[in-house]
Amino acid sequence: MTPEQAAKRKRIMQRSISLGHCVCDPQKPCPCPLFKEKNICECAGERLPVSEGPVRLTEHVRAAGCASKIGRKELAEALAGLPDIDDPRVVVGRSAGDDAGIIMLTEDTATVLTVDVFAPSVDDPYTFGQIAAANSLSDIYAMGAKAESALSIVGFPIHTLAPEVMRKILRGGIDKMAEAGVSVIGGHSINDEEIKCGFAVLGTAGAGKFMQHAGAEVGDVIILTKPLGNGITAFAAQMGWASRHEQDEIAAAMIHLNKTEGELMQKYGATAATDITGFSLLGHLANIVSKSGIEATLDFDELPLFSQVLSYAACDAFPGAVERNRESVDAALLDFGGLPERLQNILFGPETSGGLLVFLPEDKAESYIHDLRRSGNAWVKKIGSVTGSNEAGLIKISGGAGIDLDGLYAKADFRNTAADEIDDVQELSSECCCNGNNGSIDKISENGAAYETSTGGNSCCCSDGGAEKNNKNPQNASACCSGAIDPVKSVSGLVKAAAASEFGAYMAAVNNPGALDIKNKKLIALALSVSHKCEECVIINTEAAQKAGASALEISEAVALGISFGGASANMFYQTLLKRRNQPQ
Repeated sequence: MTPEQAAKRKRIMQRSISLGHCVCDPQKPCPCPLFKEKNICECAGERLPVSEGPVRLTEHVRAAGCASKIGRKELAEALAGLPDIDDPRVVVGRSAGDDAGIIMLTEDTATVLTVDVFAPSVDDPYTFGQIAAANSLSDIYAMGAKAESALSIVGFPIHTLAPEVMRKILRGGIDKMAEAGVSVIGGHSINDEEIKCGFAVLGTAGAGKFMQHAGAEVGDVIILTKPLGNGITAFAAQMGWASRHEQDEIAAAMIHLNKTEGELMQKYGATAATDITGFSLLGHLANIVSKSGIEATLDFDELPLFSQVLSYAACDAFPGAVERNRESVDAALLDFGGLPERLQNILFGPETSGGLLVFLPEDKAESYIHDLRRSGNAWVKKIGSVTGSNEAGLIKISGGAGIDLDGLYAKADFRNTAADEIDDVQELSSECCCNGNNGSIDKISENGAAYETSTGGNSCCCSDGGAEKNNKNPQNASACCSGAIDPVKSVSGLVKAAAASEFGAYMAAVNNPGALDIKNKKLIALALSVSHKCEECVIINTEAAQKAGASALEISEAVALGISFGGASANMFYQTLLKRRNQPQ
């Protein structure tokens, strides 16, 4: 460290210490944990060494692609009560729910505006940038407009990853925009723990020549221009299930521009259109049927799907966005017939840079499909039709009867078989609980110090007061059921010790046997290591748990608990660690 750097560190840390808070992050003390452990002061511009080698972007996000977006239901709740737009120049605004906003700045030209930002669904930075650009442009194409210029928007953990990674993301986006004839004329970046990228795009259309959701007509054919299931496949990739071929397959579709698709739908007189992104096929289609007042029928067997989507569906490998998307669509709009729930979930899957959903007069549909296939689009398919009028809107789904989900499950060699190693999988609970009548927590006070249960006592006690009689582990009944535990008081001594001593001494105190023995502490530490994706911690705590007498089954359950809290990225981390450790040295 140079004298200048040392002086800078001293100056900034003196200010932080005098304030009692880190000047970069007021939630942290000064000295912060990073300084104590690594002798690094980020506020002074010091950085941890950046890891060399290729970076896997999806390891730095919780939800991949458009699955990272806020669900439509939650979004509607957040936007409720905002003031209406009082501008006569606005033709399509926020309340319309279309793919982009439209304002008439001149009498003959409509200005079309959109913005789209999301987390990576692929690992390669350059490819992610391309996908982010293609996805943002799709809103313009879905409105039947021409894209003119764009601004980039990036969230990036600049203290964790090398600037070169961000540069590659932006280069991918700029190159894809150039392919579309669009100039990226500026942008905005923010230091963010999770990677995000997107673009605000400006487009134009002739007055009255743009597309809207409320236009589909009886007799229209419904066409989809890209396969479904890239969000499901990306989720499978986070878990280590998807092959490189499958990841390349969805990447090729996601970077494909919907430019020709948008231009041809205008040529052949489309009545309505939208692009399929994070809200799912049914989420976007529901918007059109309700606003157009139509009844649409889809044939599940005609849907273009990515290669392993049905197998993932058979294994219930769906990201959390599926539930959010299902909740966001009015059930009264949907008639699934006899379609199994696992196939229904495909229709609620989040898509990133998906295809256009185009409504065309029946006599123009074949020409549209033919021209797209000649242009190189091998995915485009007719998936349904508008079969009638319905003021509220209705979607009927047929087909799917011939799909053997159980057979696909049996053949799936990528599914997570960790649970198969546990002979008797039960709900995780404390040792002190009642047979057949576990208390459930109803209320927790604001400071977390007390709780009530549906059985009228502690959550571990029986409703009839017969703890000694019914408890699974009677020897612990008196300790467990003698009174409410105050979690704040129970750890206050350790917290005070941490504040009064060095962190190493605190760690030593915490790791000593106490109310929890060494074995249980190491199993807890192992679960936390997996959920936090700390490789060295997993190795150390696995060995320590084994030395403390933990069985293979107990270690497996600790790992499973860590994955359940850490989610798909923790599972992917652990599976990768296992593969690396099992390779010959």
